[in-house]
This record gives sequence, C-alpha cells and structure tokens, in this order.
Amino acid sequence: MIPGSFYRLIIFIAVLLGSNAVNSQIVITNKNFSFGTTGRIGFGYSPDIEGHTGRQLNLLGQGSLGGRMDQGDYVDLLPAFHFTPVNANKDSTAIDFQVRLAFYSSNGTFLGNVHSGSINGMIVSLPEAFVEARNIVGSPWSVWAGARYMRYDDIHIADYFYFDDHSSQGFGVKYKKTSFSMFFPAAIDTTSSNVTPYSYANIISGSKVLAYRQREVMVAEHSFNINKKHLIKLLAEYHYVSAVTKNADPNYPSDYGFVGGIKLSSQLTTKKPGSFNQISVRYGTGIANGGDSGSTQTWRTFGAPDGNGKYKGAFSFTAVEHLMLNLSDRVSLNPYAVYTKSRGGADTKGKAMNFYGREIFNDKTDLALGTRLIYYVTDWFHMVTELHYTTRKDGYNPQATMAKFALAPTIVPTAERSPWARPHIRLIAEVARYNDYAKSAMYSPFLEQAGHRRLGTYFGVRSEWWVF
Repeated sequence: MIPGSFYRLIIFIAVLLGSNAVNSQIVITNKNFSFGTTGRIGFGYSPDIEGHTGRQLNLLGQGSLGGRMDQGDYVDLLPAFHFTPVNANKDSTAIDFQVRLAFYSSNGTFLGNVHSGSINGMIVSLPEAFVEARNIVGSPWSVWAGARYMRYDDIHIADYFYFDDHSSQGFGVKYKKTSFSMFFPAAIDTTSSNVTPYSYANIISGSKVLAYRQREVMVAEHSFNINKKHLIKLLAEYHYVSAVTKNADPNYPSDYGFVGGIKLSSQLTTKKPGSFNQISVRYGTGIANGGDSGSTQTWRTFGAPDGNGKYKGAFSFTAVEHLMLNLSDRVSLNPYAVYTKSRGGADTKGKAMNFYGREIFNDKTDLALGTRLIYYVTDWFHMVTELHYTTRKDGYNPQATMAKFALAPTIVPTAERSPWARPHIRLIAEVARYNDYAKSAMYSPFLEQAGHRRLGTYFGVRSEWWVF
C-alpha cells in the first residue's frame, strides 16, 4: 500500500510540472516572416514507352540542355525570417535567415503520390539554410554562413546555371562588388560516383569508422561596370583535397585545381524593355574540371585519375552565349549556345579506370544550341515554341545528336506579356529525332525505356510558378 501522504505528494508534483509546462510554452510572436516558392508539377506521357510514363528526350549526360519542358516534377518551399536591428531607425542592416525545402521526383515517380509504398523515388532535401547580413550598419560589407544555392545567371529554358554555381556549404564576405567565399563540399561516395572520393574508413582506433575528407574551395569574384549597360564579372577558384594515408582505408593522395572565368552582361535596347546578352568563358584544371549531366559545379570532378590517383593535366573549357530579345509586345526570342570540352586525369581520350575500379570515359565534348520563341496571342494566352539541337561525344565513340521541337500553348493568368510571367499552365507536345548512334546506343532517358527508335515523343500538362 502506498501511504496517503506520499500519494498526495506525487499528485502535487505532477500538477506543478504540468503547470510549469504550460507556462513554459513557446509563443511565437515574430511577424518578420516571408515565404517563397518555385516549382513545376503535372504529368508527362510518352506513348512509345510501354508504361507510358513520360521520360526526358535529351541526350544522356546533358541534363536539361536541349530543353526542360519534359523535366520531372519539383517543388521548393522557401520560408525566410527577417531580423530587425536594435537601432532600427538608424541601422540599414538587412539580416535574413532563409531555408529551402526541396521536393523532387526520380525514376518517374510522382510527388502527388502519398502512399508510403509509392514515394520511394521522391527525394526531400534541405539545400539551403543560412544567415546573411547585408550592408552591416550602413557599410558596404555583407557576410553569410550556412548552406545555400549560391548561383546567379542561368539559361532558364535549359535549367543551366552556367558560370558561377557554387551551391554548397560554407561562408562568405562581400565588400561592394568584390566577394570571397569558402565552400566545403563532401559526399558519401558510391561505386556509381565518378568524382574525387571523399569518404574513407578511419582505422586509427583499430576499427573502421566512416570518415570524410572535405574539399576546400576558395572563390574570389569581382564585378565592375564598363558603362551603364555593360557589366563584367571575374571569377577565380582554388580547390584542394587533403591526403588520407596514415590511418585510412583506402588511401587517397592530396590533389588540387584552379578555375578562371570572365562573363560579360549587356543590356540591349529593343522596342520592349528587358532585353540582354550574356557571354562567358570558364576554364578549370585538375580536380576543378567539373561538371557534367547539366551541372556546372566545378567541384564535381570529371573523368578518371592518372596512375597516381591524381588529376594532373585534367581540364574543362566552357563557353556560353545567352540572349534575350523582347522584340515587341507580340514576340520575345530567347536563343542560347553552350560548348564544353572536358578531359580527366588519365592519359587517354577513351575509357580509364576510376577510383572504384570501374571504367569511365575520360574525355567528352558537348554542344547545345537552342531557342524559345514566345508569341503573345493575348495578354493571358501565349504560344511558346522551342527548337534545340544537341551533340555529345564520349571519348572515341561516335557523336550522338538530337534535334527537338516543342510546342506549348500556355495560359498566363497574371495577363503579363513577359518571358518571366508566372504562373504558367502549359500543354506540352515534343518530338525529337536521334542520329544513328544515339538510336543504336539508346542514348537518352527516353530511348533507354523505348528502345532503338529514330523519333521520340513526349506529351504533358504542367504548371510552373515562382514567387520570391
């Protein structure tokens, strides 16, 4: 039997704790909050595939170069909190904490499927979570730290951030138009990975413990105006990965690489404002010769190492031309061109052994040419057409080519005659033609499931939006 006094004591403590829990509840009073979102979602249909699920028609290894209308679903949610300085009336400092929640599909799965067995191909990630303070106490200084999508100009119709995509984890400081940042990308390596290995087993304790070596990326950027209409941006990067030899299994040597680039952005005078031209060249060496598969991040090392496990002699050269012409209230034209030549560290243009004992191509050449024509039938109904031509050559293999035409009648409920008006609701019809080698090698996500076909087709209805 429990004594009555002891029983009453237990009840008293429980009541006290309960009342404290209620009193200690966090009440959110912050009103300095904003919310952004971007995404594309709908359905894709490929009648030439047995399962009819839509597959991208572009060549392998090129991502959305060649057009992104047949790109898979994704949704990004961007909540942000804005802090007020103590001397709010005198201090012009802007302080933000931003998070990006990214949801996208792989293997043709659909974001709308909520059954636990149907979401295996859905990927949820947190690519952004950072704090940034701009114009600190009214000065030209800004600083940030965390993980962020740090990328700028892109070819939107190809989802290609071509010059300065440094999306990773790190910190940075900026003074006026000059910035210095450090990034520390690392990943769990798998046998399907071709990049410089990051993970290894640390055996210093006598047992194998998974550990990582970080890539250290230093980035310096400087922009300046030639005049009111022309802006030049200079880019310099240094990459380094340390050696792991004394207490590691397997052992990896240290390695390094450099990147240099220049981009010219020009405002163009046309009947309708908003026209521009962007041209850039970028050259990376050593382990900084990335990227591939539509990514331009220089830390995604391309190709195989040499016999010493290094990328001495590796390089990548990329040239981009991107043009936007708002010719009138009726027509906008958005052409682009991308050329990339990359070589790994091995002494061959053909295949060589990567770090995981698997043969991969050590040399590749990409070319992509395309344009989007927007005809503004009415304020709210736009006829969007695209024409793309892409080529890819891996090592000594023959060249694969694809020509693609897309027609997309588009409803624009905001009734804005602009290439950037969103949201869009599009009906999409695409047809692609492949050359003999692309056909025989099934050199596209579509051909991998449809088989050896000369023509590829894709139909769909998708919405696209962004709110910042």
